[in-house]
Amino acid sequence: MNFKGFHVVSARDFCREDIEHILDLADKMVPIAKGEKSSDLMKGKIMATLFFEPSTRTRLSFESAMLRLNGSVLGFADPSGTSAKKGETLADTIRMASAYSDVIVLRHPQEGAARLASKFSDVPVINGGDGAGQHPTQTLLDLMTIRRETGKIDGRKIAIVGDLKYGRTVHSLTYALAKFDTELVFVAPPSLQMPSEVVEIAKGLGAKTSKADTVEDALADTDVVYVTRIQRERFPDPAEYEKVAGVYKITAALLEKAKKSAIVMHPLPRVKEISTDVDGTSFAAYFKQAFYGVPTRMALIGLVTGVLE
Repeated sequence: MNFKGFHVVSARDFCREDIEHILDLADKMVPIAKGEKSSDLMKGKIMATLFFEPSTRTRLSFESAMLRLNGSVLGFADPSGTSAKKGETLADTIRMASAYSDVIVLRHPQEGAARLASKFSDVPVINGGDGAGQHPTQTLLDLMTIRRETGKIDGRKIAIVGDLKYGRTVHSLTYALAKFDTELVFVAPPSLQMPSEVVEIAKGLGAKTSKADTVEDALADTDVVYVTRIQRERFPDPAEYEKVAGVYKITAALLEKAKKSAIVMHPLPRVKEISTDVDGTSFAAYFKQAFYGVPTRMALIGLVTGVLE
């Protein structure tokens, strides 16, 4: 596609060829992301980061990406200090921010906020996560991690573990992985299983899917164990959260049953779902995964602003 001016709202908006093009460009950005090379690619450009919801990795990696490319950043990480507190609508905030910048990164607690924002912006909007909806840039960095750490995406068996109902990360990832030759195993309590509509779309795209009740059941021949946090903030009923909190935990002992070449991923932050004794093993890929957010977002920023093709 022609990426210039494109609003990055959902992982479903990308075809396989688009994904591979972004990842190829991201590979070239790795030395810049590490500070081994310098770049003026985004010199004179401004990125607005509008974070209506807490974030560490997404916000900092976007800002690092822009600054490494010699661009500038403005925005906020706490909406309580903005006119939103006075009742300003999201549409008006976006109109204002698009007048001040060349690209907007939006995180918002309401599903569909990024799609709405794209209708009122004169510059590209990148969805940095909208409620329990989509998180497309997380998906791209996840795919980059799988490709770089296991050698390829096609032919991989991937166990997706944890909160699959409210987890926007795994919804986006499932849609994207379905565009490759992958086998997906959804591991979650019945109350947190992957929504049926997500599973049906994945199947329609050609993915092989199955469900499992325990991580042990899914470990055989698995190449990637993708773990997610049980998200307290997404539960309308705290009692329901308490029923499932801590139901899965990945430990070094458990991973003795996994393939030696398998990797463990996590979008972070983790709470108790991955033991710290995994950190020093060859399975741990989650901190590398967090780093890959920088080159991936560099590539995407460059493409939507038209600096890269």
